[in-house]
Parts: sequence; structure tokens; C-alpha cells
Amino acid sequence: MNAMIAVLFGGPSPEHDISILTGLQAAHALLGTESAVTGIYWSKTGEFYRVAPTLEAPAFAQGVPSGAEPLMLITGSRAGFGSLSSGLRPKLEMISIDVIVNCCHGGPGEDGSIQAAMDLAGLRYTGPSTATAAIGMDKLSFGALAVAAGLPALPRVAADGEIPFEGPYIVKPRFGGSSIGIEVIRDRGTLRDRVRDSVHLRTGAVVEPFREDLYDLQIAIRSYPELQLSAIERPTRSGGMAAILTYSDKYRPGTGMAAAPRELPALLKPETEEQIREVATRTATLIGSRGVARIDFLASENGDLFLNEVNTIPGSLSHYLFIEPKETLAEQLAKDIREARERATYTPVTQGADGSVLQSAATIAQKLA
Repeated sequence: MNAMIAVLFGGPSPEHDISILTGLQAAHALLGTESAVTGIYWSKTGEFYRVAPTLEAPAFAQGVPSGAEPLMLITGSRAGFGSLSSGLRPKLEMISIDVIVNCCHGGPGEDGSIQAAMDLAGLRYTGPSTATAAIGMDKLSFGALAVAAGLPALPRVAADGEIPFEGPYIVKPRFGGSSIGIEVIRDRGTLRDRVRDSVHLRTGAVVEPFREDLYDLQIAIRSYPELQLSAIERPTRSGGMAAILTYSDKYRPGTGMAAAPRELPALLKPETEEQIREVATRTATLIGSRGVARIDFLASENGDLFLNEVNTIPGSLSHYLFIEPKETLAEQLAKDIREARERATYTPVTQGADGSVLQSAATIAQKLA
């Protein structure tokens, strides 16, 4: 029997819809391979459903598509994804899954939450590990790591603390991506109001100095079978040089990131390209990169370059950035799946927990005294 590959997408995240597009792209690409393929849709309210991998995006426009089968994610002796059979005495039927292709963007699908659950369930999956996902999603922690490692970065502080630089400011959700909730703000009073009122900033926000002269550059990294860097792209902003790269700039209706306007490869000075590739390589080691990730930079025409953030599950899995040598999405996914099989994300270790400490311990009452 062919190995079952499950493509996981959706999730309770502002990037839910984009995740569906990425997941369906992956599922359709895998249909032409030797593996059996199924879809696992993660609803906005947190439930899992088994869905046909042949579905198109409009099937999810109103939420759970017709014919979806409810699933449970289970840990313990019978771990993995399963469903209850119908009838008077329903039985738990587990799906035999070889690898899960994780196509979730943002929220618990990209911050380490679902990765930790799959680790406990003994499931192998593509993309970042729990630790890498958590580092990538936390803009404040990632920024601090970058600075500590000597990588070029703009000052970045928590919005609820002391801000050691003057405006204008750019404020971002501490835990989020895809430019959702990001704004340019001119003064501290407005900044405080926005942090208080924005649903995207309530769980944490970071502040950086906003520089109108900076533009965006992006490069993807692949960790298997060895580190590979993509071409460098310069995305096009709808608002020109003074604007930020918005959500609508990144994602075109119905296509995700693959059809967004860009300069690819970006026309750069050789020294700028060399610096980007050197910083990207160091960043991959710093975060323990796994699968395909996208690293975003800010640059100026006078030669300034700053590491901005890392997207550990990028839109369209950054397939469009790997232009030389060009390969199909199915070929890219095959490498990710092999990595998932060969590079375990979690191995429990209980060596040392042999009971000797418990045998010699006094009563709990004595310890509480």
C-alpha cells in the first residue's frame, strides 16, 4: 500500500484563507505522485476535518466544505488523527499517516502549537520544529537573537515598554505575519491608542523606527538535503517607496503569493546580494531551519541592509523563488517529505528517570514543611 501523505491547512489564524490556498496547491501537486494523499482542514474554530485533496478554494468559502469528515487529534497509545465510525457502538478508526505536509500560516499552525501537538502524537511533519516555529513567530525574541548574533537589524522593542527612539514608528503584532495589523504611526499618543484598540496587537506588539527609504527584499532557504538559497526577490508595493508591503500586495485573489508583483531576480549590487546570502545562511543556523522558510530584509539604495523577520511556513511554500534549477512543486515537496522521515523533530528521552530519587524521597508533607 502506498504511503499516506496528509496535507494540513487552515487553522484559527488571520491567515486562514491563504493557508487554504497553499494547502490546496500542495495537495493538487501531490496527486500526481505515487503517494496516496488526503487533506486535513483545520477550521477557524479549531476543529479538524478530513477532506478530499481534489477540492478547490470556493468549497471553503463558507467554512467547512460539504462531505467533510470530523477528525480528532489524539495523543497516547493510539496517537494521530482518527475518527469515530457511525452506528450504535462507534469505534475509533485511526488514519495511517506517513507524513503531514504542514501548510498552516500564522497563529497556532506556525507558532509551534500544532507542531508540539503532532510531536506528542508521534506524527512526522514538514516545516519548522516546535522551537523553530516559536522563534520565527515571536518578532521580539527573533529580533533579540539576531542582534545577539551580530546580524544587522533595526532597533525593535516591546510597545508597552520604553521606546528609545523617536517617530515615525512602525508597529507590528509581536506574534503574527503577512503584514496583518502592521501600521505606520507618527506619534506616541497614537501608538498607545492603536496598541490598546487593535485586536491584532492586544497579545503583544513591537515597535521599530519607520524609514521611508527602505524597501523589501526576500530570499527563501531550504534545509534538505543540504542548505540551498533561492533567488532574491524585490516585492512591489502598491503605495510606492513610502508604504509598507501590505497583505494585499503579498496575496493576489485566488493565487496566493505566487502571482504577486515582484522583481525576480532582484537587480542588486553584487555586494548587497553577497551580504543577503551570508546573513540568510547564518540565520538558517541560528533558528535551526527545517523545510522551506523565507527570510525578509529591508534595504536602502545607499547600501543599508537589515534583517527583518523569518517566515517558517511561507506563502505558496516559496516555490516560485527557486528558479534555478527549476523544479515542480511536487519535487520540492518530495524533498520536504524525505526530510520529515529522516529528521525527527522530537525524541523523548527518559534516561535518568529510574525511580531512585522517588524511592529515597521523604514524604511530601515533610517537603512542604
